[in-house]
Amino acid sequence: MSNNFVAPRFFAQAIPPYTEGMRIGLLGGSFNPPHQAHRTISQFALKRLQLDRVWWLVTPGNPLKENGNLHELGKRMQAAREVANDSRIEVSCLESVIRTRYTIDTINTLRRRLSGLRFVWIMGADNLAQFHRWQHWRRIADLVPMAVIDRPPQSFRALASPAAQALARYRLPENKAALLADQPAPAWVFLTGLKLNVSSTRLRNPDGSWKGTK
Repeated sequence: MSNNFVAPRFFAQAIPPYTEGMRIGLLGGSFNPPHQAHRTISQFALKRLQLDRVWWLVTPGNPLKENGNLHELGKRMQAAREVANDSRIEVSCLESVIRTRYTIDTINTLRRRLSGLRFVWIMGADNLAQFHRWQHWRRIADLVPMAVIDRPPQSFRALASPAAQALARYRLPENKAALLADQPAPAWVFLTGLKLNVSSTRLRNPDGSWKGTK
């Protein structure tokens, strides 16, 4: 966990524009590379969850993944902005600024410093399947509502996972998804109907370079 002090001006520079009371979806990831599925998932969440914005949190590195082929943060940030191409989707390097790689630290920081915003954590079903491996995952669930985007064929594995079972009684019906941002945590919803078969892994060459780029 990061206990390093971050000057307010540096924190402010890493935070996208906002107004009090906004409903903000948080989509974390390495974005190595970013792709149209990230954009489609974000737009799907904006509509189904009735969000005002989605912030892409481009991580310095994922603790659960091998980061040897991770491209430089600035390159991933720029590519993410180009892919997003939507005024409602903002790209942030917050985790680099607060010097953490763990979601729990990111959420703690955002809730402490931006208490007037209503956050929802967005993740794919593949992440729900391994959510119990995240550091302090139960605490994350206690701090922020979560939206899980179905990613077949991960559906059964995700809903049968230790985290999904432990949090089953806090699951909202899918037709109540628009209410999620206003729910006290723990609360989560499993969103179906979006069919995607794209991942960053499939868009990387064996040497770690991005397909379609030099």
